Amino acid sequence: MNEVVFLNEHLFWGNLGHSAVVVSFISSIMASLSWFFQEKNPLDKSWQKLATWSFQVHSLSVLTIIFSLFYIIYNHYFEYHYAWQHSSRDLPVHFMISCFWEGQEGSFLLWIFWQMVIGQILIRTAKDWKAPVMAVIMLSQVALTSMLLGIKVFGYKLGSSPFELLRNVMVDAPIFKQADYLSKVKDGNGLNPLLQNYWMVIHPPTLFFGFATTVVPFAYVIAALWRKSFDEWLKPTLPWALVSVMVLGAGIIMGGFWAYESLSFGGYWAWDPVENASLVPWLILIAAVHVMLIYKSTGNSLIVAKVLTLATFVLVLYATFLTRSGILGNSSVHSFTDLGMSGQLLVFLLIFVVLSIVLMAVRWKGLPRSAKDEDVYTREFWMFIGSLLLVISSFQVILTTSIPVFNKVFSANLAPPADVIAHYNKWQLPIAVLIAILTAVAQLLKYKKNPENAWKKIAMHAGISAVLTPVLYFAFGLEVWLYALLLFASIYAIVSNSVLLVPFLTGKIKLAGASVAHIGFGVLLIGVLISSANKKVISINETGQALNPEFSNRENVENIFLERGKPSKMGDYIITYVKDSQHWVNTYYQVNYQKLNSKGEVDYSFNLYPNGQINPKFGLVANPDTRHYLSHDVFTYVSSVPSQKGEAKFVNKKEHLVKPGDTIYTNNAWIILVGVNTNANPEDLDARNLKVLLGAELKVHTLDKAYDAMPMYGVQDNQAVSYDALVDEAKLKFSFTGVHPESGKISIETSEKDTSGDFVIMKAIVFPWINLVWGGTIIMIIGFMIAIFRRIGEFKRLDS
Repeated sequence: MNEVVFLNEHLFWGNLGHSAVVVSFISSIMASLSWFFQEKNPLDKSWQKLATWSFQVHSLSVLTIIFSLFYIIYNHYFEYHYAWQHSSRDLPVHFMISCFWEGQEGSFLLWIFWQMVIGQILIRTAKDWKAPVMAVIMLSQVALTSMLLGIKVFGYKLGSSPFELLRNVMVDAPIFKQADYLSKVKDGNGLNPLLQNYWMVIHPPTLFFGFATTVVPFAYVIAALWRKSFDEWLKPTLPWALVSVMVLGAGIIMGGFWAYESLSFGGYWAWDPVENASLVPWLILIAAVHVMLIYKSTGNSLIVAKVLTLATFVLVLYATFLTRSGILGNSSVHSFTDLGMSGQLLVFLLIFVVLSIVLMAVRWKGLPRSAKDEDVYTREFWMFIGSLLLVISSFQVILTTSIPVFNKVFSANLAPPADVIAHYNKWQLPIAVLIAILTAVAQLLKYKKNPENAWKKIAMHAGISAVLTPVLYFAFGLEVWLYALLLFASIYAIVSNSVLLVPFLTGKIKLAGASVAHIGFGVLLIGVLISSANKKVISINETGQALNPEFSNRENVENIFLERGKPSKMGDYIITYVKDSQHWVNTYYQVNYQKLNSKGEVDYSFNLYPNGQINPKFGLVANPDTRHYLSHDVFTYVSSVPSQKGEAKFVNKKEHLVKPGDTIYTNNAWIILVGVNTNANPEDLDARNLKVLLGAELKVHTLDKAYDAMPMYGVQDNQAVSYDALVDEAKLKFSFTGVHPESGKISIETSEKDTSGDFVIMKAIVFPWINLVWGGTIIMIIGFMIAIFRRIGEFKRLDS
C-alpha cells in the first residue's frame, strides 16, 4: 500500500521548533550538571565555561521555540494541532498572542522563557553564588523543557509537543487519508471565548513571571544548605523574594481584574481552585519575607525562614500539578485538560520536595538556633505571629482546594463546600482582622528592645481607629458586627503606618516600603469589605414571571427583561435596550441608563455595551461592561438573548403620496420630505444600465434626535427599481416606490421594524467603593518596589 504524500504542509517550522525543544532539553541538562561540577571543583574553570556555553545554547533554543510556535499560529498553519486547537483566522493579533499560552505547552514555554531571562540576570549578578544557584535553576529548566518533548521513552510519553501535527493526533479521522487534507481544514478551533480579553494578553505573562521568580529564593536556600553557608544567602535572596512577592501579587490581582471585566459571576474573586493555587504560594512567600527580616535584624528564626522559602517554590509546583493534571476536573473554570502528563508533573514536584527535605535533614544539626525566644515586647515577636497567621491562612485554603487530591489518593468521596465563598470567608475574615492589626502593632515596635512609651503609641493609634470605625461603619452602610472588626483593623493598619510614614518622607523614602505596602493592604481590605458586603443587584424582576425556564429562582428574580426600544424602570434608573451591533464574533448590546434624582428627574445618562457571542461549544458567552465612578461601579451583563437573529421583519406598511414640504406620521417618528434629488449618488449600487436615479431627501424626527434618509427610485434595464433606506435608530424603513408627474407627488412607503423578538435579559450590579480594591493593590505594589530598591542598594553596598 502506497504511503500518502501530504501536500502543502509547512513542515520546516515544526521541525525547527521540535529540534529546538530537544536542544534546549539537552543543553539544560548539560548546564545544570556543569554548574554542579563547577561548585564541586571551584578551581577547575572548564566546567564554568561549559556551563555558560550550554546555558547560552539553551537560551537561543528557547527563543527559537517561541519564534517557531508564534510563526505557526500567526500564519494559520492548521496542520499543527496546537495552532488548530487554540487559534482561528478571525483572531486579531493581540488575541493570537493569547493563543500562544492558552494551552499547556504554551504556558510551560512562557514559564521556561521567564526562567531563562532570570538565568541571564543571575549569571551576571550572582557572583560567588552563581554555580550552585544556576545548577538548581537549570534543574528546574530540565523538568520544564521535558514537558514539551512529546517523545516516547521506554513506552512512556514524555511531555506534549506544541509542534505535533494534526494528522498525527487525529490519526483515525478519514480526512487524513487524503493528500490534500489541508484544503478541507478551512479554519481552526478558535480561542476560548472567555480568554478573548485584553487582560489575558498581560495577566498570564505577569503571573508566570511571578511563578518563575520563586525559584530564585529557593535556589539560594538550596545553595546555602549545600555550602553550609547559613548567613550570606539572605543578602542576595531578599531582593529577589520581594520581586517575587510584587510580581506574583500583581499577577493574582490582574487575574481578579480579568474575572471582573470578563466573567459574569459578578465579582473579582470566587475562591476558585486555580485562583487559590496561585494565592497560597504568595501568602507563604510573604510570611517567608517577614521571617527573613526577623533573621536579618535579630539572628532568630533562620530555620523557619529557610523552610518557608523552600515551601514557596514547592507550592508553586503543587499548584502546577493541581491545575494541569486534570485532577480538579470541572471544579475550576481555569484548569487545563489532562494531557497525560500527571505522572511527569508529580515527578517534577517530588524532585524538588525530596531535594529540599534531604538537604534540610542532612544539615539540620548544623543549622544555627535562636539563642533565646523572642521577647513579647518586640517587633520580631509580632512579625513572627503575623507570619504564622499567614501560614494558617494558606493551610486552610490549600486543605480545601486539595479535596479532589484526597479523593483521588485515598479513594474517598469528600464533598467540597456547598457555598464555597461562605466557607472560605468564615475562616479568612478573622485571620485578615488579626493580620491587619499586627501590621499596625509590629510596625510601631522596634527589634529586640523597645522604650516604655511604645505601647502608648499603639494604644493611641488604636483609639483614633476606634473613633473612626463607627463613623465609617455607618457611612458605608455596614450591618454585620464582624465587619466592624475588619473595618477597625484595616483603619488601624492605615493610621499607624501613615503616622510612621511622615518621618520617612523627609528624605528617607527608601525606608518607607513596608509602611506603604501595609497602608495599601489596609485600603485593599476596606475595598474588599465594602464592595463585597454592600454590592447590590439592581436589576430586580418585579413582574413575578419566569424570564427563562433554564434560570434558577434567584436568577429569575435578579434579571430584567428589556425589549428593544422600550424604556423600563430599574431602581434609580430608566434603562433602554437601544440596539445591537456586530464586532468581530461578538454582538454588543447598547443599553442606555438614565439616572433619576430624588425628584424623579433625569440627573445624567450613560450607555453601556455588554457583549456576548453564541458559541457552539459554550452557549452564550457574556462579557460585562462597567461604568466606573469614584465611589461605585455599575456592572452590567446580558444573561440571555434570542438564540438566533434572522432577517429583520417590517410591519405596518403604509404608502404615502407626498410633495416637498409634506409631513408623514408613523408610530415612531414624523418625517418631512425635504426635496427630490435628481443627482442622487449611485455609490454602492449596481449602476449598470441605470438610466434614471432619483433620491427622496427625508428628515426623520424622533423625540430626541433627527436623522437623514434617502430612499432612491430609478429605471434600470427598462424596469423600475427601488432602493430602500433604513433608519435603525427609529426602527423605520423607507421605500421610494413611484413618481406622479401630473400631481407633482411621489410615493413613499413606510414600514416599522418588528421588535417583538428583539430583546435581552440583563443583570446589573452596583459595587460600592470597588476602586479601593484596585487602589490598595497599586499602593501595595509601590511599597514593594520601594522595599526592593532598598534591599538591592543594601546588597550592592555589602557586596562592594
